[in-house]
Amino acid sequence: MNRRDFLMTGSALAVFPGTGFAAAPFLLRAEPVTAQILPLGDGATDMLGFNGSTPGPEIRARQGDTLRVTFENGIDQDSAVHWHGIRLNNAMDGVPGMTQPPVLPGTSFDYAFKVPDAGTYWYHSHNRSWEQVARGLYGPLIIEEDAPPDVDHDITVQIDDWRLSETGEQVGGYENLHDWSHAGRMGNFARAVFDDSITLRHGDRVRLRLINVATARVFPIDVTGVAGKIVALDGMPLAAPEDIGQFTLAPAQRMDIIADVTAQGGVGFVFQTRQGPYDLGIIPVDGTHPAPRQSDIAALAPNRMPPPDVENAISLDLRMEGGAMSSVATREAIWLFNGQSGMSDDPYYIFERGQTARITVRNDTRFAHGIHLHGHHFHEVQPDGSLGHYRDTTLIGPDETRDILCVFDNPGQWLMHCHMLGHQAAGMKTWFKVL
Repeated sequence: MNRRDFLMTGSALAVFPGTGFAAAPFLLRAEPVTAQILPLGDGATDMLGFNGSTPGPEIRARQGDTLRVTFENGIDQDSAVHWHGIRLNNAMDGVPGMTQPPVLPGTSFDYAFKVPDAGTYWYHSHNRSWEQVARGLYGPLIIEEDAPPDVDHDITVQIDDWRLSETGEQVGGYENLHDWSHAGRMGNFARAVFDDSITLRHGDRVRLRLINVATARVFPIDVTGVAGKIVALDGMPLAAPEDIGQFTLAPAQRMDIIADVTAQGGVGFVFQTRQGPYDLGIIPVDGTHPAPRQSDIAALAPNRMPPPDVENAISLDLRMEGGAMSSVATREAIWLFNGQSGMSDDPYYIFERGQTARITVRNDTRFAHGIHLHGHHFHEVQPDGSLGHYRDTTLIGPDETRDILCVFDNPGQWLMHCHMLGHQAAGMKTWFKVL
């Protein structure tokens, strides 16, 4: 990548989509859209989107609400919508062939589910996701707390990359075997996407909801121009807010930050690359807050999560294998879990509802993987054995091993897969059943 690839700012891709508050049934239509991904004056890009834009509209609901969405498929491929990170009823999870039939072109599907947990989530296609998400079928899903924190602005920031020609056309080759067997489909353009009508003041307190919506790229990020705390990961509040510093977001991971604006020059999002820092976008700052908050940044109210039964946890082992430079990979089975590439007829394990499992996830490959579990959150177990953060997606580097601890209390058939979506397409996926 060169500096030309990162000249973009955080302005909207087309007309930035509005926010839909989902107290009433919400219509979500997948359709072709045109987006201005490159800087204004350069070519526009034909993509896919929801309701006329990519990203799709921000859907908001309150914790405990029942979300009702009619999905209309206006594209020329089968599709479906997955509600990423939501602990919802299995029939609404949006996985064609597992929880629902695919939604055919010109037809629709009604989703209805309760949203039990406040936090930052997102929605995206789960049919040919390695292509449809890359082409723009995604958007944010925000579940508000009963008593939200006191901030001046609540801003959703989606971070993505695209593979484009110099004139703006999206480069095809979504099933490129080289991409699939290496780190995934990497774009040559990247940016942070947010509502560019927002202007902040020095001293404003802001909530930043960051979502990595890329299909493969891991983003090491610095947020500049603020002083504050990380308050949630993957939708789940931290027990105690943590310092920001530089952090990493794998595909599908989210982070909530509450911070005070400290710089007149703007609040920036900087991608730390091997070639040096590149600006993904900046929210402008103009003026000064007349009475900035002096209170400390407090922890968010916790979501009600089932406590794990650590002493009686079932021990399982999940080994990632394959990929480039692997002796076990083939063209038909590039990536594997425990020697199995792709979905097996039988689940990896069948749980009685409420059982706790400690899964040792081993990465015996040359590449990082972001492993996502549907319908549940899990603790990342720390090296000293203590329970770390709740997540629904964990990033595991090459030759790294991590234990995760999960209470399988949500009945149904649940997918677990790499969220480097080409890796999923090339075999890195399995499933669990909860009775």
